[in-house]
Amino acid sequence: MRLGTAIVLLALGAILTFALRLDVSGIDLQVVGWILMIVGALGIVLEVAVWGPRSRRRVTHTEGYGAPAGGPVQRTTTDETY
Repeated sequence: MRLGTAIVLLALGAILTFALRLDVSGIDLQVVGWILMIVGALGIVLEVAVWGPRSRRRVTHTEGYGAPAGGPVQRTTTDETY
């Protein structure tokens, strides 16, 4: 489930739970709304927990070279992508 789908499920569940006052025989729309909101919230949490860290990337590059006046000098570059 992607983030957009989870948000849609959360919103649809909130509409069914809080906005609609319909009586349908055989099904309780408020319970269906609560279930959709729980599934949507779980989808958002899982999306952030599982896919969030993968979008961040840290690359460290180290170069060693000799300085003209003395000993070796190291240069480290860190690129972070968010």
